[in-house]
Amino acid sequence: MILHIITGLSAGGAERVLYNVLAGGLAEQGDVAVLSLRDEGTYGQPIRDLGVPVYTLGIQRGLPSLSAIAHLRRLVLRLRPDVIQGWMYHGNLAASVAARMTPGSRPAVAWSVHHSLYSLAGEKPLTRQVIRVNRWASAGVDAIIYCSRLSREQHETFGFAAERGQVIPNGFDTERLTPDAERGRVMREVLGIPREAIVIGHVARFHPMKDHASFLRAAVEVMRQRPDVVCLLAGRGVNLENPALAGILPPELEQRFYFVGERKDVPDLMRAMDLLCLSSAWGEAFPNVLGEAMALGVPCVATDVGDCRDIVGETGIIVPPADSKALSDGLLAMLNRTADERAALGRAARARIEMHYALPSVVAQYRELYERLRPSL
Repeated sequence: MILHIITGLSAGGAERVLYNVLAGGLAEQGDVAVLSLRDEGTYGQPIRDLGVPVYTLGIQRGLPSLSAIAHLRRLVLRLRPDVIQGWMYHGNLAASVAARMTPGSRPAVAWSVHHSLYSLAGEKPLTRQVIRVNRWASAGVDAIIYCSRLSREQHETFGFAAERGQVIPNGFDTERLTPDAERGRVMREVLGIPREAIVIGHVARFHPMKDHASFLRAAVEVMRQRPDVVCLLAGRGVNLENPALAGILPPELEQRFYFVGERKDVPDLMRAMDLLCLSSAWGEAFPNVLGEAMALGVPCVATDVGDCRDIVGETGIIVPPADSKALSDGLLAMLNRTADERAALGRAARARIEMHYALPSVVAQYRELYERLRPSL
């Protein structure tokens, strides 16, 4: 029995990875359950649809209540998991605590880290403390999974137990994520985007680490030189009513920006794009948005954070983070290629995902991990 404990089930990267590996075969591994420390969020029902039970503790911001801890103990005693896997820092800590609540032989404990660690300065105060506790507790777990090479290096330099670490990258369902020009054309019509426009896409919830401001500044510079360009932005909290983004766009250019908010049809939005931009300044380890866009045949311009350089390879353009001038130069360099050249890069990007990051291969690595943990059960 494998119990996955995750901080929450909102529309985030680690949450998507958990859903993907469950849908890709881990839901058929045997007895599997998911516990969200918060609520069901976006992925609770889709995970249930896979036949996997989902439990919640209802913890809000801050420390867990005594009732939440009691609920966790009751659940662990009822499920009697053989393996408890944590997802993200808070989920990792909860996994270690849950394992100690099991009488008799302790379950094997695996953590997963989906964050890069350039410094603690950009983290919330409580999260900083949780990361420090993770460092101290890491020697007592059986395995630590990092989704990127850089994330592993950074965390082990910070003090996470090096002998426990391994890298399992994020995986992508290349049978579901397939290029489809017709669906992209229909999406453009629905959104009112001119057919002849060149669409730069950006998909990310609003968060300072995503650096939407640098992207908007870069896009403005691109649009001053390229009247055929429009921008399509998807993500929770991404709009001009957001005080952090207000005043960046000149009024005469606002109509060339399409803000569509948080969406469940992101693959079709990406099919409507000619290229995708990732503008993050820090925090990324393995951005799902890159792998999804590449699987769909969309070439990417990305900042050099996390493992973006390794993911993109020679199929796109990598620029320094937190530098809107470098970002606009990278976007213009991609736009100055012919449509055929961009299409060729898109095909190469999809082939790269199929070769290195296909979901079946990633699921197999998780299965191998659980088999390896068996002797400790």
